[in-house]
Order: sequence, then C-alpha cells, then structure tokens
Amino acid sequence: MFDFVRKHTRLLQFLLLIVILPSFVLVGVEGYSRFMEGGNTAVASVDGHKITQSEWDAALRQQVERMRQQAPTMDPKVFDSPEVRKDVLENLLRERVLAAVVTDEHRNITDAQLEEIVRTDPQLAPLRGPEAKQILAQQGLTVDGFLQRLRQELQMNGVLGPIAQSALPTQASAGLAFDALLQQRELRFQNFAAKDFAATLTPKDADLEAYYKDPKVSAKFQLPESADIEYVVLDAAALQGGVTVSADDVQKFYEQNKARFTSDEERRASHILIKAGADMSAADKAKAKAKAEALLAEARKNPAGFAELAKKNSEDPGSAANGGDLDFFGKGAMVKPFEDAVYALKKGEISNVVQSDFGYHVIMLTDLRGGQVRPFETVKGEIESELRKQLAQKRYTEMAEDFGNTVYEQSDSLKPAADKFKLAIQKATVRRKAAPDATGPLASAKLLEAVFDADSLKNKRNTSAIEAGGNQLVSARVVAYNAARVPALAEVKAAVAAAWVQDQSAAAAKKAGETRLAELQKGGDAKGLGEPVTVSRAKPGVLPQKALDQVLRADASKLPAYAGVDVGDGSYLVVKIEKVLPRDPALIDPKRAAEQYARAWSAAEMAGYYNVLKSEYKATIKPSALAATAASAPTN
Repeated sequence: MFDFVRKHTRLLQFLLLIVILPSFVLVGVEGYSRFMEGGNTAVASVDGHKITQSEWDAALRQQVERMRQQAPTMDPKVFDSPEVRKDVLENLLRERVLAAVVTDEHRNITDAQLEEIVRTDPQLAPLRGPEAKQILAQQGLTVDGFLQRLRQELQMNGVLGPIAQSALPTQASAGLAFDALLQQRELRFQNFAAKDFAATLTPKDADLEAYYKDPKVSAKFQLPESADIEYVVLDAAALQGGVTVSADDVQKFYEQNKARFTSDEERRASHILIKAGADMSAADKAKAKAKAEALLAEARKNPAGFAELAKKNSEDPGSAANGGDLDFFGKGAMVKPFEDAVYALKKGEISNVVQSDFGYHVIMLTDLRGGQVRPFETVKGEIESELRKQLAQKRYTEMAEDFGNTVYEQSDSLKPAADKFKLAIQKATVRRKAAPDATGPLASAKLLEAVFDADSLKNKRNTSAIEAGGNQLVSARVVAYNAARVPALAEVKAAVAAAWVQDQSAAAAKKAGETRLAELQKGGDAKGLGEPVTVSRAKPGVLPQKALDQVLRADASKLPAYAGVDVGDGSYLVVKIEKVLPRDPALIDPKRAAEQYARAWSAAEMAGYYNVLKSEYKATIKPSALAATAASAPTN
C-alpha cells in the first residue's frame, strides 16, 4: 500500500504519456470544435480555423509547469525561451492538424475497442483492479477522464502510426547507410598555420590606409551608436538600509507567529495490514476484520514482538518484510483513517483495529520528531531582516507614485528627484542593446528603449519611471548622444594593423598550402606530412570539423587522393588519403544499426506525411507570431 508509487512506476509513466504526448495531448474533438469557434488574435491556422494567442499561452503554461516538475532546479529563463515558445506552437499546430484528420476521416475508437484495449494491454493491468481510482488520482484524473484521453491519443496515433510501420528498411540498406556515415580513412596531413607567417609581416602606413579603405574592413571597426546618460534608481532593497526595527517589534512578531518557527511534527509507525478491498464480499470482510482483531490482541500481549508479528501476518508487501515499519511521515502522507489513528496515539501505544480503503490495520506508534518551537535568539536576526524588508516595501510603495510624478513634472533634470528621495545620480554610457556583462537597471531592455526613444534623444528629458526589476524604478536622462561612426584610422591603428597581419598571414598560409598540394598531386615526395592517422565521423582525432567533412567527402576512388582544406581559423591543411577502411564494428553492431536506421526511416516517413497533411489542411504559423517570440529573447 505505502510503496504504491514505487510499485506502479511503469504505469504512472504510461499515464504521463497519455496526458502529455505528442507534446501535450489535444483536448480532443471537443477542444477542436472550441478552437474553431474563434477567439482572440490568431497566431496560426489549420484549414482556415485559427489557433489564438490565448490558446498558445495556455499550452505554454501547461508545458512550463511540466518542465518545472521534471527539472525544479533549472533556470526559469529556460522555460520561457523563444525556442520553448516556438516548440509549443509547432506542437499545438501538429495536434490541430491530427485532430482535423480524425474528425474528417471519422477515425473513431468505439467503446468496445477501448474496453478491449484496457482489458488486454499489460501496462493497464492495475487499472482493472480496485486501485484504479487511486492510480488515476495520482495524475489528477478520473476514470472517465482517463478513458477520454486514452481514446483521443489512440485516434491521433492512428493517423501517423501506420505510416511509421510502413517503413521497411532492410539490414542491408542500414549497413550501407552506416558504412557511408562511419567509414574510416587513413591519412597523413601537413598544417600551414597563419601564425607561422605572421612574424615576417610588418605593415607600412600605406598598406594600412589601403586596407582600411575597404568598406568590408572599416565596417568591422564601426563604433555603434551610444548615449551618455544620468540615472537614478528607487529600489526597495536599497531602502532597507535606512530602516530600523525595534526590539519590541521583533519580540511581538515572534510571539504572534510562533507557528512559523515550529518544525512540522513527523511520526513513525509500524502496522499490520489485513487486506479487505471494495470487491470483497461482506463475509470475507468479516473474516478479515476478525483476523485483525486477533492480531491486535496478540500484539497487545507482547508489544515487543510487534515487528515479528507483522513479518508473519501483514499483507502489505511494502512494509511487512521490515516488520511493518513505515518510517517517518507527516500529515497528509497517509489515508485519513490511518493518519487520524496514528496522531491520536502516544509513543509505544497500539491502536484499535482501523479500517481504510485497503483493509484493516493494527498500528503501533514507534517514534515521533519535530513540533518544537525554535528559540527566540536563533530566529531574532531572521525576524529583523523580514521586518526591515516589510517596512522598506511599504516605504517603496508609498514613494513609487511620487517618484514617477517628480521625474515627469520636473523632466529637465534628475536632481529634484535625487534630492527629494535621497538618491545618488549615477552615470553610464549605454547602447541600444545591453552589454553582455550589464547588471541591474542597465540590463533593462525597457530602460534602453526609453533612452533611445526619439524624444529622449532630441529633447534630453527624463524618461518616465520605468520598472527595471522587481520593486525597482529607474529614470534616466540623455546627456549626450553619440551616433554610429567609422573611427579615423589613427584611433584604431593598432587594431587595424593586427587585423591586416592576421589576414595577410592567413593568405600566405593558404598560398603555401596550395603550392604544396599542387606538388603532391604531381608526384612530389611526402616530406612534411605527419604520421598516418585513422579518422571517421565518430573519431575525428585532431582534425577540425570542417577539415574532417571535406576529407570524408573527397573522391577516394583512386588512391592516394589529395585534398586541401582552408580550415577558416587561419590554417590550411594539405591532406593525403592513403587508405579507405570499413566502419569500426565496435561503434555499432549490425543489429543496433538496423534498429536505429529503421527508427530514423520511420521518423522521416512520418515527418514527410505530416508535411503533406499540413499542406492539405493549410496549416500555417503567422510570421508575426514567431517574430514576436524572437524579439522577446533576453538581450543579456
């Protein structure tokens, strides 16, 4: 009983699949009808029927909640990323397309078919017993609700499932594919690195002037527009420093909130269970109760032998082997009749026979912990900190509106607001997008948008009070605007010289490499080539990815074969391919290769058929929706 979740892990996983797959299961034909009725702004459409912004938001909230449950320690920013939002919308579109197919083609699962699946599917076996309601309750479902979701899932799987099963790649085709992918080649190579040529290059002023005149070069040194600003910040956290809390207030708070400083009480109990489910006859239940009463009498005669009695007689497989021990648990962990009995006992006492949905229990309270109030001295600092925070928040709330009015009404300067609220006027140079290392208000996209507003740049008035963070208002004023410009060569001469050397040395390395490649192709000796190495896509060795790709694509029908690769980092590789070898059998065995190839083939078949369905049902996502999603990406 009490290891219920552990016993039914596989089933619960299956239920999760029913609830959330393909990504989050369609609300069904009924849901499809609802979405056809219209709503607010459309972000996508299927066969002329729109998917609204509110539906997208609702689906996103469901997905985020599931992600939070699965990864509670993950950065919350990941949950609301443009990628997640786009995936949710794509999945929502997919569900609506499949629902439309189900509706149009009358792909119904009858009650008889559904009943047969529940009756025969081994994963659903526990749902055929008396514990079905509790299993489903673990997922927040009723029996009817689960059956409806199962029906919807089966109907939707019936659209793409047969397509996946129709893919019949052979082991031979899988072998050819993996041979091509994981083929090995034995080669030798020589690296011509730009750094080896850089020491011989010293640019003259004329070289730099000619180089810098190239628009493509000068564009790399362009200074983006920026603004020199002054700003003031009203911050609830900063206000805490000026708040004092009296000792009497701290003591009073402690007395009024002792429950907060009291640890939760937990109890440890052992029990003997005699099962008596809802499907038992009255006579069998009476026998079970009589057996429990007899065991109770025996336990009270010899309390020290309770564990041994539980081992021999308890019908709870999760605890019987441990002498009925259930370890420590708090309120809400057990069914109510059991919990009430445990919390009515004193340590060492044995309860009367207790009836629950699982049968009859004989319970012994073996230990208890918690329930103590933490001493005042240990929580004094915590209380002071909380009270300061509360008072600072109150002051912030009172000051926020006045702060906004002040920076607006006296918009030609931040000094009145700074003097009135005792704030420091800070200075910074900012750009339209926050710098990668920006923090606080300077990382706020809202503030930067206000700073670079045409009116702010032209009239240099205070921005409105902008909420740059939780309980944080900021107002800024442009002191000077710096337009984007290409600096004079003299301002960036050192950087331009370094770029010139880099470009020229890379060109010299490439030229030397191409010359060496031509020599080898004409039958030149192998001087300078390294020792033979064997590479493949699975084992690239020291080869950069770009070089590996070109080496494996090079025509090796006639050996030796040669290739020259401009790696892109200032290096040029000259490669001599000496042998072509079959794939390493240790990487993947033929059976696994065939299985993976079959899965990939099935996925490709389903994707192709789904794309046909998208075209047939005119399923589209509005570009403006994806553009808005991309625009919402954090800038820092």
